[in-house]
Amino acid sequence: MAILINKDTRVICQGITGSFGAVHTKGCHLYGTKMAGGVTPGKGGQKDDNGLPIFDTVAAAVKATGATATMIFVPPGLAGDAILEAAYANLPVICAITEGVPVQDMIRVRAVLDEINGGPEIPASKRKITLVGPNCPGIITPGPKTGTGASAQDPYTNAGCKIGIMPGYIHTHISQSKRGRAVGIVSRSGTLTYEAVWQTSQLGFGQSTCVGIGGDPVRGLNHIDCLELFAADPDTHGILLIGEIGGSDEIDAARWIADARKSGKLSKPVAAFIAGRTAPPGRRMGHAGAIIGGADDTADAKINALKAAGVSIAMSPADMGRAMADAMGT
Repeated sequence: MAILINKDTRVICQGITGSFGAVHTKGCHLYGTKMAGGVTPGKGGQKDDNGLPIFDTVAAAVKATGATATMIFVPPGLAGDAILEAAYANLPVICAITEGVPVQDMIRVRAVLDEINGGPEIPASKRKITLVGPNCPGIITPGPKTGTGASAQDPYTNAGCKIGIMPGYIHTHISQSKRGRAVGIVSRSGTLTYEAVWQTSQLGFGQSTCVGIGGDPVRGLNHIDCLELFAADPDTHGILLIGEIGGSDEIDAARWIADARKSGKLSKPVAAFIAGRTAPPGRRMGHAGAIIGGADDTADAKINALKAAGVSIAMSPADMGRAMADAMGT
């Protein structure tokens, strides 16, 4: 098993004819994702370079292809409406890769999604629609590697699902891991997600699902959502959480972990890395959400809270895999 997506997930791309949409649709297709088509208004009836059908609307694409997920590569000013179009088409998983989406647009999107799902307090496992992102690398559930990745005719796998821009070749399916155990990874940072995947793969672990939740202050999935999903997934044996300065997500996650340990909801080992320990107070560091606004927003506050919850902490990004291995007792 995995969370949110698997080898049977059928995916469309909103913005499939744009430069980024076209490149990453091809990458996902070659990875083995069941890419079903795409959407570009005004180009319905055509096909892309992969031979995938193009539709004018998301509703038409879903009706014709049976898609169950979408990835969004449209300009920032249009991304909010693209998410809502996918939501109104009842797509269960919406992955918005676009960076720079206006905060006001995302506030509107979140309000609509909360209404559709029955309120903001509804747990991730019971939501009708799950939004990943925006400003994120996407989500991937690895499949067994069947090729060398040396060419387009010899991709790395044909049994996984990759939605977004993550480099598929560094991921390892549990069946091909040396330790026979899989780690679930959730991260606010794209590049740190890849680094964590590489390190855990090199240490002999597989990955169940890797989720890049994005660095914007208003977004879809958060750390707690992913922790809940990973905690309930039988094929996830440990959880690696990657956070950064700014906001209260990691503090909230630490509280959730502590409470879930007491209640028995979480029995799996958790490791974490928090980026931004050397960031000057009050200065934004890259991500829109990575700005220290109070004492609980600092890296040290988050690290201390996670330590108190029994989480194994990596103090350097080079040690994320080792911290996960230590937490898993290997």
